[in-house]
Amino acid sequence: MEALDLARWQFAITTVYHFIFVPLTIGLAPLVAIMQTAWVRTGNERWLRLTKFFGKLLLINFALGVVTGIVQEFQFGMNWSEYSRFVGDVFGAPLAMEALAAFFIESTFLGLWIFGWDRLNKKVHLACIWAVAIATNLSAFFILAANSWMQHPVGAIFNPETGRAEMNDIGAVLTNNTLWAAFPHQITATFLTAGTFVTGIAAWWMVRLVRTRKAENVELARDVYRPAVTLGVIAMLVGGLGVAVSGDIQGKIMYEQQPGKMSSAEALCQGQEGAAFSILTIGDLSNSCENVTHLIEIPGLASYLGTGHFSGPESYLPGVEDVQEQMTERYGDVTAAGDPVTYTPNLAMTYWSFRLMIGMAAGSVLLALMALWLTRKGRVTDNVWFARVGLIAIPMPFLANSFGWIFTEMGRQPWVVAPNPTGIDQIRLLTERGVSTVVSPGVVLTSMIVFTLVYGALAAVWFTLMRRYAIEGVPLVVHDESPEAQEPPDDGTEAADRPLSFAY
Repeated sequence: MEALDLARWQFAITTVYHFIFVPLTIGLAPLVAIMQTAWVRTGNERWLRLTKFFGKLLLINFALGVVTGIVQEFQFGMNWSEYSRFVGDVFGAPLAMEALAAFFIESTFLGLWIFGWDRLNKKVHLACIWAVAIATNLSAFFILAANSWMQHPVGAIFNPETGRAEMNDIGAVLTNNTLWAAFPHQITATFLTAGTFVTGIAAWWMVRLVRTRKAENVELARDVYRPAVTLGVIAMLVGGLGVAVSGDIQGKIMYEQQPGKMSSAEALCQGQEGAAFSILTIGDLSNSCENVTHLIEIPGLASYLGTGHFSGPESYLPGVEDVQEQMTERYGDVTAAGDPVTYTPNLAMTYWSFRLMIGMAAGSVLLALMALWLTRKGRVTDNVWFARVGLIAIPMPFLANSFGWIFTEMGRQPWVVAPNPTGIDQIRLLTERGVSTVVSPGVVLTSMIVFTLVYGALAAVWFTLMRRYAIEGVPLVVHDESPEAQEPPDDGTEAADRPLSFAY
């Protein structure tokens, strides 16, 4: 394999692995903040228990996310140095903002929240976890700003003397319509992920406690875990609705900016009006479009998703063969090495990743419906299928997020920076031209193997810790550790003189 293939594999492995942790951190931080807010406002210890319980799981996930994310920046400067040389002036700005304006705030206030339970005023301590929740979402915004620029370059000019893209309007980069379609879609997807996570764990605990038939356990299920299920379901409903609406908006924008990506997601080979949405397609989903047969379709739906019209001339969608012809005419038909350029993404990958992204949401939908029915009117349940569906549903939105990003990045191929024909068409870069010209295949292969092994070990650590503390459940005894609730220490020392204590 060449360095290009290995570099793509390495970036895919490390990025998809890192993104396992990201949606849970972004979505769970606000839910933990809501739990602590409920405790501060009501004084009910159930919310303090839930804050401590899910806060511990948040910290484990956050730590693994930070460790696995550090590798990304190094790959930009090493395996993809030609890409960084070409777009570093633009791409680096939002990433720097993410570090300075988001990650530093996130890390600082998370530290204050961890160690400040017995040092900070209740409201100040609560403000810390809200700062973390806001900063995690702000971090997502800046990272998506960088990625959206790769999908649709704006706010920059091409300097022919240096051969580089140079930023001339940071406002345009941060108001990119691609960004403002992707950001709500990603954030609501994190709420769906975190809501499923909270509901799944709480549902498992509820059923487990109720099935003991002990009065104290049933009361614990009703008093603590049922409110957690309710909060999780609300997050799932808000997240699911947001994902559907923002996804529809994003699809229409993508058909304007990257028609090849969206047509390949439908395996739409020839352009047509009133194009149907394919539920199942068989045949050779190669880029030649030969022997592709749509077995199950919803008439007109693909055209509606792309144009807002079910039929008529306005509903016309170009096929992948049309896009290939248009791209070839505009950008040429050979690479720098003289090889033919295929402007059509891998049909099998884009078609199935798009459907798996949507289909994986089914687990969350089923869990939400079961939760609404089985816990109606203040009930708790011993339905074992509720617990099973809860556990099965937990990984599904994680997988949906991953498949969504696989579709987004694979569908942009062969571009690493897609052209913007309506604006700065000169700023474009084929993936094969972004790879380093000096890093050898052996170096990339070695680092890829090492990272894969290390990440595999970290995955085992993450799963072990998450499982262990989820099985422990909420703490049975909690205390208000805030300074206003403390009695003067017996040894005569001031509270400020005591050493910091790790609350978890």
